[in-house]
Amino acid sequence: MNDSPIEFTIGSFNVKNLIGPDQEYYRFQTYTPEEYAWKEDWLANQLLSMNADIVGFQEIFDESPLRSVIDEASRRAEVLNAAAVPDKSKRYHRKVIFRKLAFEPYAGAALAFAPNAADDGTPGKRRPGLAILSRFGFEGAPEIIQDLDQPLVIPFSPLRGLDAPDAGSFTLRRLSRPVIKARIPVGGQVITVFNCHLKSKLGDYITPEGAEFAPEANLTDYDPVGRAMGSLRSSLRRMAEAWVLRREIVAELQAGHPVMVLGDFNDGEHAVSSEIIAGEVPFKNYQWMLRHDAQHSGDRYSAEEHRQITEDVEAVRLHSAEKLFVRKSLRDMVYTSAFGGVYESIDQIFMSRHFHPDTPTRIGEMTYFSALNDHLTDGSHPEAPYNKLASDHGQIVAHMRLL
Repeated sequence: MNDSPIEFTIGSFNVKNLIGPDQEYYRFQTYTPEEYAWKEDWLANQLLSMNADIVGFQEIFDESPLRSVIDEASRRAEVLNAAAVPDKSKRYHRKVIFRKLAFEPYAGAALAFAPNAADDGTPGKRRPGLAILSRFGFEGAPEIIQDLDQPLVIPFSPLRGLDAPDAGSFTLRRLSRPVIKARIPVGGQVITVFNCHLKSKLGDYITPEGAEFAPEANLTDYDPVGRAMGSLRSSLRRMAEAWVLRREIVAELQAGHPVMVLGDFNDGEHAVSSEIIAGEVPFKNYQWMLRHDAQHSGDRYSAEEHRQITEDVEAVRLHSAEKLFVRKSLRDMVYTSAFGGVYESIDQIFMSRHFHPDTPTRIGEMTYFSALNDHLTDGSHPEAPYNKLASDHGQIVAHMRLL
């Protein structure tokens, strides 16, 4: 009988525009056969280095090239295992170091691909989807979330002192990219995994009817105010998408399911959109706080109410794998993106308190966190042109142990 803990790894991989050769995905942007071969080679090698049991991929235009990358990684794994892992006739075959060198090929692994609902295949106007790869398969069919059954209408409250009953609203009918929700059986647990790719920080500009391009796109006639409005639109959409994801996360947590959320958040851990996804951090002591229905200055929450509020907040809160790693290792920083000299983490893995080390009833915990980011440049290095072919994101992997 083997009572050793179950270990697994889960990672996020923004591949940067994966599509076959000679296909125009964005305007005037294609891969030659040689460039595609370079990209497939690089992606397969990164996937091999990650060696993750569960991988969330972003920026996938078509499923076929992704399957080719996965197959190539598996083929290389077999070659690597034959060279690095001794056979059972060797008396040192049980040593842990050799077990760690082994890579389990993805033959038999399950792949769920979510095409973008806005992608009609028009060359130059393609829209990327995403995918989840699981060595453990899926429990039930993964769900794709993008077009909302009911539009999300976000009303704004009127400012104090204004009588106008309608202060305006923002309406979201479709996410810019899909979200995949998959239930994955690991050991004796079933974990709900979300893979997402939120709206980017690139400005959202509107092309007037009959015009060839948005005025803000003309940098020779620079419009700082118009471009700021484009950033505002992107931010509104990204935060609204984060709320849609948060609603799904809370439903899973309230159903008692462990949750892990990964993907390209296009924002750092402390950005508002990331905080929406993760949930509130509980106040240190609600007994200091005026009650919502306070009738006088001393009308504050009781000790029992403080405990109840704190538990309600903690029960649906997510925790950053990166932050748990920094806390565990005293490491200074992790980054997954470099642009304009700014290095930051916009690719995230969040997990529910089922995996937090301070939770007495936890079902597991993270033992290590890997960031594959040596290939990143901010454009200042000689190899920067190859960013087109490699990914412009670092890959992250959380190493987990079920208790």
